[in-house]
Amino acid sequence: MSAVLPNAASPKEPLVLGIESSCDETGVGIVRGTTLLTNTVSSSMDEHVRFGGVIPEIASRAHLDAFVPTLQESLQEAGVTLEDIDAIAVTSGPGLAGALMVGVCAAKALAVATGKPLYAINHLVAHVGVGLLDAQHDAGAAAGLGAGQLPENLGALLVSGGHTEILRIRSITDDVELLGSTIDDAAGEAYDKVARILGLGYPGGPAIDKLARQGNPKAIRFPRGLTQPKYMGTAEEKGPHRYDWSFSGLKTAVARCVEQFEARGEEVPVADIAAAFQEAVVDVITSKAVLACKEHGITDLLLGGGVAANSRLRELTGQRCASAGIKLHVPPLNLCTDNGAMVAALGAQLIMGGIAPSGVAFAPDSSMPVTTVSVPA
Repeated sequence: MSAVLPNAASPKEPLVLGIESSCDETGVGIVRGTTLLTNTVSSSMDEHVRFGGVIPEIASRAHLDAFVPTLQESLQEAGVTLEDIDAIAVTSGPGLAGALMVGVCAAKALAVATGKPLYAINHLVAHVGVGLLDAQHDAGAAAGLGAGQLPENLGALLVSGGHTEILRIRSITDDVELLGSTIDDAAGEAYDKVARILGLGYPGGPAIDKLARQGNPKAIRFPRGLTQPKYMGTAEEKGPHRYDWSFSGLKTAVARCVEQFEARGEEVPVADIAAAFQEAVVDVITSKAVLACKEHGITDLLLGGGVAANSRLRELTGQRCASAGIKLHVPPLNLCTDNGAMVAALGAQLIMGGIAPSGVAFAPDSSMPVTTVSVPA
């Protein structure tokens, strides 16, 4: 089965329902072209707190419980029905296999029941697509990309619990290039693990960000992974990890630092460690991202993903982009974290770009490469 858009639908402003279930947020969003109508999210984060991280089985069961109420609330807020929807878009990967399965099965059921075309899309590219939505932005935040139009030389820095990547976007519908990524922990994972070491609980990102404001980021010098010459190389002869990141060594350095204070019987300076750790993370992320942009002619950079809510990351990215003549774009905070609106936004771009729907024969792919924007039929 591979439904097509009905003749009555406007190709300029398709009404798209987006479904997101790659991790612990059950998201349903509805957009009309590049206009955001509603973004409804149900999070199971509280159920994972006592485990110090997301438990896939718990997340999958939470998606099952939350999907129908979230869908109903989203349709009600948008003032539309399933009959009004022109197409359905769903995250097909990457993400947790069981969690993805719930959203994909729900989307397939809706597509079969309604006869609407279904688009299986890439979760990471959706973080870029959300920047195209004509939505109200946070006061004081950098601007979004502007409704419906991508800058000519666009890059994306995606920083989340599961991914840290720098991309070049030539076409959001079919030409996305991975320039660099983490080779071990993502930045968000490192935050969670270090927060656990410091006794700050889960999720670690907000806790460390808050505490770091009370500490001295220069009190301790933590390592910046993959910044040695053998990894970086030169502009002419690029090293093997010139635009890549590694945070596992940083996490270990924090653990050893805490152990040394405890072994000496001294009070652990938790705020200073949090500040120094955060500075090490954002320093290496922003320096390598800006380097990749400069060496690939990228003049506009979108910062997305859940860790984009981090105040120091936003601040330093803004400073370094401004110094390099790069225009920074940051979606509103509620659209940086995983949500259905970003899925619907990318789905709308695919429709307006003339990309055929995926049908219902596809399977979720927990390791879907970022170069695969949507699953072909």
